[in-house]
Amino acid sequence: MTLVGNWSYPTAVKFGAGRIKELAEACAATGMKKPLLVTDKGLADLPITTATLDLLEAAGLGRAMFSDVDPNPNEKNLEAGLEVYRAGGHDGVIAFGGGSGLDLGKMVAFMSGQTRPVWDFEDIGDWWTRADPDGIAPIIAVPTTAGTGSEVGRASVITNSVSHEKKIIFHPKVLPAIVICDPELTVGMPQFITAGTGLDAFAHCVEAYSSPHYHPMSQGIALEGMKLVIENLPRAYADGKDLEARAHMMSAAMMGATAFQKGLGAIHAMSHPVGAMFNTHHGTTNAVCMPAVLELNAPEIAARFDLAAGYLGIEGGFEGFRAFVQGFNDSFAIPRKLSDLGVKADAIPELVKGALIDPSCGGNPVELTEANLTALFEATI
Repeated sequence: MTLVGNWSYPTAVKFGAGRIKELAEACAATGMKKPLLVTDKGLADLPITTATLDLLEAAGLGRAMFSDVDPNPNEKNLEAGLEVYRAGGHDGVIAFGGGSGLDLGKMVAFMSGQTRPVWDFEDIGDWWTRADPDGIAPIIAVPTTAGTGSEVGRASVITNSVSHEKKIIFHPKVLPAIVICDPELTVGMPQFITAGTGLDAFAHCVEAYSSPHYHPMSQGIALEGMKLVIENLPRAYADGKDLEARAHMMSAAMMGATAFQKGLGAIHAMSHPVGAMFNTHHGTTNAVCMPAVLELNAPEIAARFDLAAGYLGIEGGFEGFRAFVQGFNDSFAIPRKLSDLGVKADAIPELVKGALIDPSCGGNPVELTEANLTALFEATI
């Protein structure tokens, strides 16, 4: 089967091996003549980034890059990126990389023509209407991992470096105009990143499927996304050059981010403050939290996972699925405790406080309280 396609859901997606070569064409389609490529520090000097800049330069689009992006990007990275964007007279952003590069790139484009602070656009009520839509520069997204799905998202997660809180910044026009998904760009991912990002996509699908909100389209996408991860993450982990598995994982990442329009839950409510305080890898943190959260939510989600398990090739209904998740984590050398990621037990009260105000709380099937979140953190630390 040839894994190539042109999709317009949820945005224009150019999917297939080698399609990074269409980047200049995508720039023309969005009106970019002087793009700024935004990526993270780890990708800045890698061959895939150099080759991408070569493509831009050959097309007369320059080779401007900003890469001062932390693994959990913050407002300081954003201000630095905006400085480079404005000083260079750029007219659009190519967000390139994993979740951090994509999220920060989208925010540079979003904030390039705004006058209010970024925190004024947090995903609360109708705060997004405060933004000037004409001040949002065009965005092209080029993922190089298969996890966050930020390439098809209408928001970015930015850490407040002062309060150590992760904030979700939302606007409909933050959705990239064009996405180039080229699985060849993911071939060089080390195993631990392949696992962590892949399990992030899995967590998105699991939480969307668990959410009590009504969104049948997302429900179906979440189920198929879980199946793609279960079937393909072990293959991509074992053989990083397995392009078919890499392609399916890129699809699963986009499916997870599309599905969680239905809602996220306690996994993300926990991982956001953990990441903000201890700078842990987001997907790995999600994976560590998942078994305990499934146990908490069991009374509300067991029946729907009883139905899903058979389709996913898992025996034993919900209980079988829950056992599978722990074994799945173990197969990728994911730690069983947050303490193995450097999280300290004395931080639990602060983590609970951060989790309770996280927007993800609203999508959890069991209402989250100080008591049950404390128990969750105690079980995982």
